[in-house]
Amino acid sequence: MSNPFDLAGKVALVAGASSGLGRHFALELSRAGAKVAIAARRQAALEALAAEIAATGGTPLPVALDVTDPGSVTAALESASEGLGGLDCVINNAGIAMTDKALDITEESWSKVIDTNLSGVFRVAQAAGRIMKENGGGALVNIASIMALGGASLLASYAASKAGVVNMTRALAVEWARYGIRVNALCPGYFETDINRRTLKGSAGEVMVKKIPQRRFGRLSELTGPLLLLASDASSHMTGSVVVVDGGQHAAI
Repeated sequence: MSNPFDLAGKVALVAGASSGLGRHFALELSRAGAKVAIAARRQAALEALAAEIAATGGTPLPVALDVTDPGSVTAALESASEGLGGLDCVINNAGIAMTDKALDITEESWSKVIDTNLSGVFRVAQAAGRIMKENGGGALVNIASIMALGGASLLASYAASKAGVVNMTRALAVEWARYGIRVNALCPGYFETDINRRTLKGSAGEVMVKKIPQRRFGRLSELTGPLLLLASDASSHMTGSVVVVDGGQHAAI
């Protein structure tokens, strides 16, 4: 019986691949057989990741990408497609979070989050869509968050940006279905990474974990199945879907 998650012969690009979820996604896509363009601003981190992927027999291509720069986005997507021979799947993962009281958020802070998390995701989606339309289709996976589906203190700009990503996903899914392009969103809850590990293991984490019915934070390995589902032909009749992986946190809101 064939593996429905097999990505052998496919080309994937991961935006925001230098650390955290993006790094994990790139490794898992490579393990599933895809050639992977790893894209981010931090070149040293990308080179280290590329070496790790190559050491396991994968085919990586480090690509410079700044999602706030339209020219950088176009160049990165075109470089990936030309360098690896196509573009079958894009994991639209780049993003930032800035915590502040809503009454204290500055115009600069608000604009930075929205430009990266929403406008940047659209720039990557648009560039990918243009290539995929010419190639006869593909899979676009926008990484949102459970914050897109419910509010939280100190995260007004982040929650707004991720909610925009979810509805943008639905709009693109409807518009691009005719081109064979599937657009879905993955909404993770709290997963431990290098960036948030100290917070999750501290007193703030003790409060946060009590809001999760499973009473624990997610493990990165628990995102692999949903990722490969949305990236592969196993989800060939899924578009406009929002897949939540959060230990039941959103259901309990």
